[in-house]
Amino acid sequence: MQNVIVVHPDFEQVWPYTAESLRQLLGRAGEFELIRLAPGWAGKLSEAIAAPEKVVRLVSLAVPVTASCMDRFPNLREAYIGTGNYAVRIPEEAYSRLKDRGVSVYAQPSEGYWGQSVSEFALGLTICALRRIPQMHREMIESLEPWKYEAQQFGDDPRFVNGTVEGKRVRIVGAGNIASRYASFVSMLGADVAVWDPYAAEPAFHRAGSRKEWYLERLVRDAEIFVPMVPLIEGTKGLVTAELIRMLPQGCIVVLATRAGICDMEAIRRRVLADEISLAADVFDIEPLPMDDPLIGRHNVIHTPHNAGRTKEANFKWAEMLAAQFQ
Repeated sequence: MQNVIVVHPDFEQVWPYTAESLRQLLGRAGEFELIRLAPGWAGKLSEAIAAPEKVVRLVSLAVPVTASCMDRFPNLREAYIGTGNYAVRIPEEAYSRLKDRGVSVYAQPSEGYWGQSVSEFALGLTICALRRIPQMHREMIESLEPWKYEAQQFGDDPRFVNGTVEGKRVRIVGAGNIASRYASFVSMLGADVAVWDPYAAEPAFHRAGSRKEWYLERLVRDAEIFVPMVPLIEGTKGLVTAELIRMLPQGCIVVLATRAGICDMEAIRRRVLADEISLAADVFDIEPLPMDDPLIGRHNVIHTPHNAGRTKEANFKWAEMLAAQFQ
């Protein structure tokens, strides 16, 4: 009998370290063969394995599958069959056929594996915005001017919130996997942290060192660092409205590390370009951000090209969360 991992090249384009990590982790359940399909593979799952009737444990990563494919695996006992690069589940008919046969079919959650990577990155964006680290780096390359401080070694911009995380009023939208980690980081550094999330249980707040805010309007009014940090779904699109953006205090830092679409980006752009607030963003309303976009290179903007969630550790966590479900 055989244990097999089949991975489509499209999956490895997104998660290049996951399949091999998964093979090593699943080794405790018996040796797994790793089959990497060739670029442009257009076949079905059952065509990718020489003897599907011998397979007892199967992991399929972004390989096309049909219900009839499952009939080719009569001895299958455990399976994860993801049809996309993220948490896209097996088609319902194929799933039903496997469950009717008593096969344990596992699911991968849609978040969690990149939570630490994104939240740490957001903390980095926050500190960069407070201390102007990227701007200083660029200015040092161009001239000696950065060394000519008006006040010795003081390089922060007093027009915007600056200095340490300690003591800052950090206001976060969301208490989920990413937001709760970020909240715990800034709380540990001494920030005053308040969080709005009407769906989160009470422990999500106090375990992250934050207090619950019941009203979004109240959350934004005194924000020194404002961090909208929820996933982009139909219910969160445009959640942070133009009116809320207008309520942010002068000099506030806005940190965007999950999805820009949760905010009215036109309102954010207007205030950033008017030097009313600063922006530290890994995600944007336009991606890639055009080279002539007015946000590029601006003195009150920190920008990175949407890579907060991509680390080796996120790849390994993807594998760990799935491998843990196999017997």
